[in-house]
Amino acid sequence: MGRGKFKGKPTGHRHFSTPEELLAGSSARPRTFKKEEAEVEEEEERSEEEVEEEPEKRKGTQGLIEIENPNLAKRKNVKAKDLVMGKTTELSRREREEIEKQKAHERYMKLQEQGKTEQARKDLERLALIRKQRAEAAKKREEEKAVREQKKVEARK
Repeated sequence: MGRGKFKGKPTGHRHFSTPEELLAGSSARPRTFKKEEAEVEEEEERSEEEVEEEPEKRKGTQGLIEIENPNLAKRKNVKAKDLVMGKTTELSRREREEIEKQKAHERYMKLQEQGKTEQARKDLERLALIRKQRAEAAKKREEEKAVREQKKVEARK
């Protein structure tokens, strides 16, 4: 098959499973995924059974030398079931300012809809003026139309 002057990269060829293959379970899913999934399940089972039995494993020379460094941050692994849902965290300054800004904007928009802000008053005045001008222009057109029709009627007589 001729590809032309430029050849595509070998990574460009992709194979997508058809819905029939997915339903049959014969899709070309990498085998490593199944192995990793099984390993994760086994680790979870082991960790649930042996949570208190195994001491903390240390990498490299950490197990040989005891260090009492107060600045050394120890990793805390918190499981989802141990989390307290009712506990609220404090927001950062930027997050608080963003929330206050949104609330202020919402309050302003409510006042704007009610016509209580200075800009809303100006807009309403402008609208009233425009409506008045349009009503006058429509009235004038009606009068001119009536005058034209009268002239036509007089011209026919």
